Order: sequence, then structure tokens, then C-alpha cells
Amino acid sequence: MARRRPRLTTPYVRRNGSLEPATWDEALDAAAAGLAAQRGAAFGMFSCSKATNEVNFMAQKFARVVMSSNNIDSCNRT
Repeated sequence: MARRRPRLTTPYVRRNGSLEPATWDEALDAAAAGLAAQRGAAFGMFSCSKATNEVNFMAQKFARVVMSSNNIDSCNRT
């Protein structure tokens, strides 16, 4: 039986080149800042045909409105 690694219970953020423990608010702020810095740059999203229409709608809305990208695709065509 494969040994399982323990799950992280604390978020980490990169500070001065190394990962350090952070609060959830700090981690979410860092993630939001990273996404904002990449806004419109080389972002694409792939959604799943097994998800509900509502989930796929929210995925495309996020890609287009939040990330300013029309690069969204799904495997619905296959």
C-alpha cells in the first residue's frame, strides 16, 4: 500500500524566494495579486463536459470577465 503524504493545513506564500506559512487572508491576497498581474496574458481555461451547464457557464464567465481572456474550451464537441 502506498504511503500517503500528510495534507497541508496551512497555506504558504513565497517571500524572498522561499515558501513561508501565511494566514488564509494573506494567501488569498497573494493569489489575487498574482492573477491580477497576469490579467489578459497567456491565460486559458478548459472546462469539463461532465460538469453542469451552470458550472461551465461560471467557468467561461470567469475567464472572460475576470481574466479578460476568450481562451476557453471544453470537450463538449467530442
